[in-house]
Amino acid sequence: MRNLLTFFTLSLFPLWMMAQMTFTGIVTSEANFPIVGASVKIPTLQTGDFTNSQGAFTIRNVSEGTFQVEISARGYAAIKQTFSFTQGNDREVQIVLKKVAVSEEVLITGLRANPSTATAYSTLDVEGIKEQNFGQDFPFLLNRLPSTVVTSDAGAGIGYTGIRIRGSDPTRINVTLNGIPLNDSESHGVFWVNLPDFASSTQNVQVQRGVGTSTNGSGAFGGSINVQTQGSNDLPYVSLTNGAGSFNTFRHTLSAGTGRIGKGFSADVRLSRINSDGWVDRGFSDLQSFFTSASYYGEKSFVKANVFSGQEQTFQSWYGIPEARFRNDAEGLVAHYNRNVGGLYVNEADSINLFDSDERYNYYLYDNQTDNYTQTHYQLLMGHSFSENLTLSGGLHYTKGQGFFEEFRRGEDVLDYGTIFGQDTSASTDLIRRRWLDNDFYGVIYSLNYVKYNNSTINRYAKLDLTLGGAANIYDGDHFGEVIWAQRAFDSDIRDDYYFNRSRKTDANIYLKALLRPTTKLSAYLDLQFRTIGYRLADSTLNAPGTDNDGQAIDEDLNFNFFNPKVGITYNFDAKSQAYFSLSVANREPVRSDIIDAPEGQDTRPEQLYDFELGYRFGGKTLQFEANAYYMYYIDQLVLTGALNDVGANVRQNVDRSYRTGIELVVDWQITDWLAWRPNLTLSQNKILSFDQLIYNYVPFEIEVNTLENTDIAFSPSVIAGSELAATPIDGLEIALLSKYVGQQFLDNTSNESRSIDAFMVHDLRINYDLPIEGVKGIRLGLLVNNLWDTRYAVNGYTYSFRTGGPLITENYYYPQAGRNFLASLIIDL
Repeated sequence: MRNLLTFFTLSLFPLWMMAQMTFTGIVTSEANFPIVGASVKIPTLQTGDFTNSQGAFTIRNVSEGTFQVEISARGYAAIKQTFSFTQGNDREVQIVLKKVAVSEEVLITGLRANPSTATAYSTLDVEGIKEQNFGQDFPFLLNRLPSTVVTSDAGAGIGYTGIRIRGSDPTRINVTLNGIPLNDSESHGVFWVNLPDFASSTQNVQVQRGVGTSTNGSGAFGGSINVQTQGSNDLPYVSLTNGAGSFNTFRHTLSAGTGRIGKGFSADVRLSRINSDGWVDRGFSDLQSFFTSASYYGEKSFVKANVFSGQEQTFQSWYGIPEARFRNDAEGLVAHYNRNVGGLYVNEADSINLFDSDERYNYYLYDNQTDNYTQTHYQLLMGHSFSENLTLSGGLHYTKGQGFFEEFRRGEDVLDYGTIFGQDTSASTDLIRRRWLDNDFYGVIYSLNYVKYNNSTINRYAKLDLTLGGAANIYDGDHFGEVIWAQRAFDSDIRDDYYFNRSRKTDANIYLKALLRPTTKLSAYLDLQFRTIGYRLADSTLNAPGTDNDGQAIDEDLNFNFFNPKVGITYNFDAKSQAYFSLSVANREPVRSDIIDAPEGQDTRPEQLYDFELGYRFGGKTLQFEANAYYMYYIDQLVLTGALNDVGANVRQNVDRSYRTGIELVVDWQITDWLAWRPNLTLSQNKILSFDQLIYNYVPFEIEVNTLENTDIAFSPSVIAGSELAATPIDGLEIALLSKYVGQQFLDNTSNESRSIDAFMVHDLRINYDLPIEGVKGIRLGLLVNNLWDTRYAVNGYTYSFRTGGPLITENYYYPQAGRNFLASLIIDL
């Protein structure tokens, strides 16, 4: 609570109001959707602005008089309107543009929320992305959004990173790129390390909290992240970004585009490289990526081809550090070592590494303990407008992924490696192994949109907006392991496979969305989705059992059919305020590990979620405010129970009933012409009504079962707060204080204080300065100071408990984040 009070105290210092004459407004389509990135210019004053994610613009310091204003946006007819300004009287307007051409926006319109949709969402536009993009992984761009918590294995935001929304982990967050699913088909996770510097190719991103609207890919149980990649520019450009920072971090990005050629052709390319030693000892990342795009825009149609790829080599920081090492508890560290000597710590090097390190400790000492993966995406996107009422869009996609992680293993039993070492049951050996994943993902997405307008020519709006869409995707994945070195070779050959299994997953959905507006004040929507999944895990032919990495046979053939309805209503009290309510149902299949690690004789069930959202939005000239209350009721949610599989990994099991409920408050306050404050706050309860905790007692071997009631869901803080206090004291200079508070999180579902992550609050400082230099379009100097006050904290961790015939032993592990560090950048636009 002290940290939370400090959070608001730092933000709410004495302010004064400065009255200035400004020109503000929103630009929308005839369907009342906000138009992002529209240009609003006053040529005679040589000033203007681009609309943000809400379609809003602000032009300050407008002089008295009558001026012609030019408004334009891609795919819409440009217009000119005349407005009069008198000293001391601000002007606020709504401008409606008529659609004349189809563009790639249609690919995401059917998946995204808008002001008429009864759901909670936030949108980050291209300028907001550019302000915060210093080369860290994509989740760190979203850290200031409501109800989000981000983490980094290597501690500095580069390498393996993750994001939670409302306490839901990345496997429950649906991610699409141009409407195409990004989540891994089997684990449902999103590995942003495979797309380094992807923010540099992003036009905008929308984050929906809760179930949200129907989308392609795995079910959204905590939220959805919908990313639109960059559109083509009208004019040629070259942009060069160079950055450097703490931990030997370097970033180099080259972007270029032809601009519009002839009747509508254009091409764009980006090349990036990011290197960092990481904050965690040896936690380096070597990341390379490219993005290419070729487009054709006609009056009625567009075609766009994207090819982008990421290649990563990352030293493993997956293990975390023991709690005693994290807290510098010398006595506890000795106790931890004594409990694990001969297991985790078997030689002098292990001991020295543990006792002579600090919170940057990394358990792994083998110099090539790395993850290596390459992922390449191919997208062919198309759209055609048959009339102003009817538009068809879709896309074909293919993703190729291939890679392995390499690890040194000491004293492995040879029987764990099948027959490659023979049948000597007493033999063991040190070895180096690689675990491979070689996968292909391909499919099609489509969307047919019909809009019926009212008959008025003065106040024209969409009375009915219908979208029929869906997708069909196939995933093929080969999982296999090979031994590349062994101290005792036996009769094996180099790179002998010791396990192999193949999986095939088909995933298809169809949805129908209807937005009905009987009046300008009232809108209602109905969203119906049917999704079907087929999942086969077997040998290389998919006709016989395969072998998992623990030597167990895999032979699963599963089918799921889900119906996901959503309904909502929105009421506009006036042009500035509205209220909404929605009820959504979502179903989600178990992930791969839930299926293959399920206890013998027990089937893992799909999860079901009922999501209730009730909200209010106010959008004034200088103040925007949103309050959203939610209740998310789960049936058969999968949670950690304390059980372990044959290789010591955590096992999840269904719990009958659980829920998340809370309120989200979001404010955007333009206090003066030069000062803005954007805070958000989430207060929540996240509970499991009843579940069985399993504890292993190894002497004698037995499993204890503890039934617990009304406990907190792991990694679900009851308080999350964010703040951005941004000042622009002079033209071109922005200084922002970024703050984040995250309340206490439990490592498991027992609500045990001894198995928790402490609450923390961190502050970052961001400075961007645009230099006005003739001969170039722009030069931007940027500086990001992370963890300004050098706070010691962790965001993520894990725990397990066991007995060896005596008292309960609990081992907690944490992933500490870096202390004070910086990233600087220089962007030159030509």
